[in-house]
Amino acid sequence: MTQRVLVLDFGAQYNQLIARRVREAGVFSEIVPGTLPAAAIRAKEPQALILSGGPASVFEPGAPSPDPAIFELGLPILGICYGMQLMAKMLGGAVEPATDREYGRAEMTVLQESLLLEGFQSPAVVWMSHGDRVRAAPPGFQVLASTPRTPIAAFAHPQRQWWAVQFHPEVHHTPDGMLVFRNFLLKIAGLSPDWRPTAFLESAIREIQERVGPDRALVALSGGVDSAVAAAIARQAIGPQLSAVLIDHGLMRAGEVEEVRRAFADIDLHVVNAAPQFFRALSGISDPEQKRKIIGREFIRAFEQAQEAVGSCPVLIQGTVYPDVIESGNFGGARTIKSHHNVGGLPEDVTFRIVEPLRWLFKDEVRQIGEELGLPPALVWRQPFPGPGLAVRVLGPVTEEKVRVVREADRIVREELAQAGLERQIWQAFAVLLDVRAVGVMGDDRTYGYAVAVRAVDSEDGMTADWVRLPYPVLDRIAHRIVGEVPEVNRVVYDVTSKPPGTIEWE
Repeated sequence: MTQRVLVLDFGAQYNQLIARRVREAGVFSEIVPGTLPAAAIRAKEPQALILSGGPASVFEPGAPSPDPAIFELGLPILGICYGMQLMAKMLGGAVEPATDREYGRAEMTVLQESLLLEGFQSPAVVWMSHGDRVRAAPPGFQVLASTPRTPIAAFAHPQRQWWAVQFHPEVHHTPDGMLVFRNFLLKIAGLSPDWRPTAFLESAIREIQERVGPDRALVALSGGVDSAVAAAIARQAIGPQLSAVLIDHGLMRAGEVEEVRRAFADIDLHVVNAAPQFFRALSGISDPEQKRKIIGREFIRAFEQAQEAVGSCPVLIQGTVYPDVIESGNFGGARTIKSHHNVGGLPEDVTFRIVEPLRWLFKDEVRQIGEELGLPPALVWRQPFPGPGLAVRVLGPVTEEKVRVVREADRIVREELAQAGLERQIWQAFAVLLDVRAVGVMGDDRTYGYAVAVRAVDSEDGMTADWVRLPYPVLDRIAHRIVGEVPEVNRVVYDVTSKPPGTIEWE
């Protein structure tokens, strides 16, 4: 990768979307802590910087701020929301608390032509979310746009290549937002749109070869696309040095172990029955974060035990992807949304050398590599499934009975969507067993059974998602079958929450 844009993270809710939009424009992006020293930034050899938004106010004591020396690096810089306010404050402008805060859609008027806003309609619909605003632009800056409540909605110092917008171009609520990224990256910074996920394949193979060396390695297989692609890359990289291990933790979907066996029949695959130890460790645990950390720990313990069957393997290859890293808050300034079992959930005493060839890629990029590697389409386009399995689809304490119930409900959801021809059109669909019981009547008798929530969402990369408007007849069949075929359940509800504010999984 010869071109790289760094997104300096100040705790933005949408920092991952900023990085995603940069890649959509054909340029590789990396999220780094907003407070990273300028010398460390220079060492990464970026061609441009983006300062993200964030929940803080520039007036708060201890509010995150970049190293002032970044403005001496000679790089094009784009500030977004809080990033714009930081630029104004640090470069001699003025920021003030807004008496009339601006949240949601706004009409923006373009005041003068500029490379950054080239192609924008005027007025343009933009998405605002801020409590402070820039009162005066820094010396030498031009005001490019305004809204009725934000007199300075964009400013620039074209000679220094410093640009900023108060609105959020990364969200789909700003229809022309992608223009900001393309204009900044391609026209202002002069970058070439040559990033392709498949170009990452060569460096991933090289990384595995260098990290593994002459040793043997285990690859963690779950049957999902991430671990499958990681295994396929590892097979190309180190061939006979590789053994694949599937930990059957008792938390997989119906028929999943058999599907994995069939898909990876040509790999040295070992299936480890670890269900008893996982259920013992999860007994009585309700907190989702605890569940994830326990599962991360037990996975490592199970892989350590697997070496008894395959021999000593000091390296463990995982299918960790970039959203796992981002949501686990594994770098400064980022908020932990949920600890992924293979990132924030790993125990401190891991003895393996962990290799994660996909940790820089988003889900759709992983799928592209999977197709490049010739993996079966049914595997590449399989719906995502959380590493902790059905444990995070059972709200409250995990028991074998509850897992059996949600597994059966989930099987029905998937069968009905496939029957309706909707499986490939939906990013992810599943059932969740709620930690409540509901009164019902079945066969003229009172029941007091479990409630199941059905969830179906559309997404590109899992970072944002919208709930799917499933046809009523499909919902009707799902509900009737779950109540009719899973005797412990007497109520089915449908989740109509998008991400954000919710996450895709309930835990």
